[in-house]
Amino acid sequence: MLKRRLLWHLYPSYLLITVLALLAVTLYASSSLKEFYFAQVAEDLQQTAVLIKKQTLSSLRSHNFEEIDGLCKELGPLVSTRITFILPDGRVIADSDEDVEKMENHADRPEFREAIEKGLGRSVRLSDTLRSNMMYLAIPIAAQGRNLAVVRTSVHVTALDQALSNIYGRIVWAGLIVAACAAVVSFLVSRRVSRPIEQMTETAKRFAGGELSLRVPVPDSAELAELAGALNRMAEQLAERIEAISKERSESEAVLSSMTEGVMAVDSDGGVVSINKAAIEFLHVQTRDVHGRSVEEVIRNTEFQEFVQDTLRSDEPTEKDVLTTEDGGRFLRLHGTSLLGGRGGRSGAVIVMTDMTRISRLENIRRDFVANVSHELKTPITSITGFVETLLEGAANEPERAQRFLKIIAKHSDRLNAIVDDLLSLSRLEEEGDRRRLSFENLALKPALSAAIDFCSVKAEEKQIAVELECEDDIKAWINSALLEQAVANLVDNAIKYSKQGSAVFVRVGQNDSDVTIAVQDSGPGIEQKHLSRIFERFYVVDKSRSRKLGGTGLGLAIVKHIAEVHGGHVTVESKIGRGSTFTLHLPAARGPAV
Repeated sequence: MLKRRLLWHLYPSYLLITVLALLAVTLYASSSLKEFYFAQVAEDLQQTAVLIKKQTLSSLRSHNFEEIDGLCKELGPLVSTRITFILPDGRVIADSDEDVEKMENHADRPEFREAIEKGLGRSVRLSDTLRSNMMYLAIPIAAQGRNLAVVRTSVHVTALDQALSNIYGRIVWAGLIVAACAAVVSFLVSRRVSRPIEQMTETAKRFAGGELSLRVPVPDSAELAELAGALNRMAEQLAERIEAISKERSESEAVLSSMTEGVMAVDSDGGVVSINKAAIEFLHVQTRDVHGRSVEEVIRNTEFQEFVQDTLRSDEPTEKDVLTTEDGGRFLRLHGTSLLGGRGGRSGAVIVMTDMTRISRLENIRRDFVANVSHELKTPITSITGFVETLLEGAANEPERAQRFLKIIAKHSDRLNAIVDDLLSLSRLEEEGDRRRLSFENLALKPALSAAIDFCSVKAEEKQIAVELECEDDIKAWINSALLEQAVANLVDNAIKYSKQGSAVFVRVGQNDSDVTIAVQDSGPGIEQKHLSRIFERFYVVDKSRSRKLGGTGLGLAIVKHIAEVHGGHVTVESKIGRGSTFTLHLPAARGPAV
């Protein structure tokens, strides 16, 4: 239904009431005026009749009717009144306008009968003689207790009606003017009432649109002023509450965004209500516009979807481990709790995701490390135990056999010692790296590299391998000299071990604005691509039998990796089967003034 403005509810009502009041007043005034005017005319007629009565009393007594008729014809035009004398039997003896001989008997005239009966007669009717509406007033003329005649005065009603019409016209025009003024005043009053309400409505709409800094003008009316004040207080309170809610929401979003755990809230139907950045990354959500969309539509992981549904159905907290397939697999631990609505029913659930991938991988590495350490230590220990038992059983009495067995025992003892030393080095690197106990300086690289090459010179000479160093004297870096020497020595030692007899190993140093690179290139058999990602893990070797044969512990490259990380750098490897390998240390460039 079409709604009308308040103005058009008030204004027509005011106008209708005003018009009806004016119409009632006009009708009443017209009726009263007519009655008053007729009464006034009747009073004039009566006074005229009384005056004529006094003047004609003696003539009536003497029955001088001609004198009376002459007087009537003389006075009638002077007072603009018709004067008629009627005997008690109805016979007309005098008339100011007509010949009495031609006039009919007036005994049946109502004013005549009323005057005979009551002493005064009055009527407004059509004159049979003049054929026009007349007002008649009749009074009897009595002497000695009997009526001598009735004197009747009359005037034309047409003149009265014309006078009244003029008066009515003025009343109507006055009424129209008053009605017009009333219409204007009614419109102004209605507008004055409706305008503040319209302003309040418009301001309330702008409140709903978020413009809570506006205020409603306070009108003069007490009721509307109270309403305006209530609206202003409401806007102020809403602004404060929205600001508080926005602040809390911003704080919550900041907390959720900074959390390393993923958090996602869903409603009772499984639609996503909110999700933080970590959860988007964990679950590989493709779009950030997820509000209101179902979990099945947003997250393509069946286990996660089932966990959400289980949490929505459960009264107790839920927990589950889920493995994703993206980015090589991510191990997530899920914790779910249902949310209760205002009436006690479930309104949704909150899912908290903890990325356990690194911990899981570290656990796997720990298990592999323990297994590898156990395996690496068990082999020499088993050999040593076996040969010791053989010696105890009598081989010690055979010098040649005893000598060979003791050499084998010494070899395995050296391997055990090398493994323990490397493990201690790794432990010390990790501990000192965490505690920042190591000291670093801006030093030239060439002396440390030369010392590392000299450390490996005996093995190089045994295999007739030339180790060539390409390094400018002025290349410097932010280093711990002893640790760098150990790392390069490990790389050069490995290069010598796996290079061919009579070949060469190259140590090349490069420099740019951000870092310094130390590349150790060998001419060995190379490493398959599948091994490159794990080559720096502890005890991980490509060919275990060859590694043991060459005296390796499987920890050298792990030590190199940790030394590079302690320096704030990293180590990379490039290799092709049959073409050798190149291990490169990336170290930070020199800082500040050189030492």
